[in-house]
Amino acid sequence: MGTVVDDAASVEFHAFFERHYAELSRLAHLLTGEPDAADDLAADALLALWHRWDRVRAADHPAAYARGVVANLARTRIRSAVRERRRVALFWSQREEKVENPDVAGVVDVREALRRLPFRKRACVVLRHAFDLSEKDTALALGVSVGTVKSQTSKGMAELQRLLGTQNTPLRVHAAMARTGDAGGRDR
Repeated sequence: MGTVVDDAASVEFHAFFERHYAELSRLAHLLTGEPDAADDLAADALLALWHRWDRVRAADHPAAYARGVVANLARTRIRSAVRERRRVALFWSQREEKVENPDVAGVVDVREALRRLPFRKRACVVLRHAFDLSEKDTALALGVSVGTVKSQTSKGMAELQRLLGTQNTPLRVHAAMARTGDAGGRDR
């Protein structure tokens, strides 16, 4: 049987979960490019938040803290996938069988271009353009300075422009990642 404090914390966390789960899942999807893993990453992040709920609820920006947890979990997942790909590539490179003229898609859409960005640039672009976060909120979520957010976002957008070959890259990025049915992305 829980105490009144435990019950209040549980109710408060449940409300936080309901309010932010979809956003955190979407963030995970855009950072990893893996729709199937997004829900798992968001759930893992929220589980970690629950275990530290006393600290999270006392934070100035609990949603920013949650975004940071998702970003860190996504980074870990990406690094693991890269290591796995390297192991697989090493295995296959030792085989004599080579594939010539692989079928490579000719069109690079925004999400594929995002996956080509280094993690920090991708995270800054996604949080600034998909979630419409301020530079300050993005810095809080990623645990970096506002100056880092500015430079990484600028460099990321320049790289996307180069990859996509278009002058209106910010509009394409924002449109490709636009939230359906919900206009706001900032914590108010």
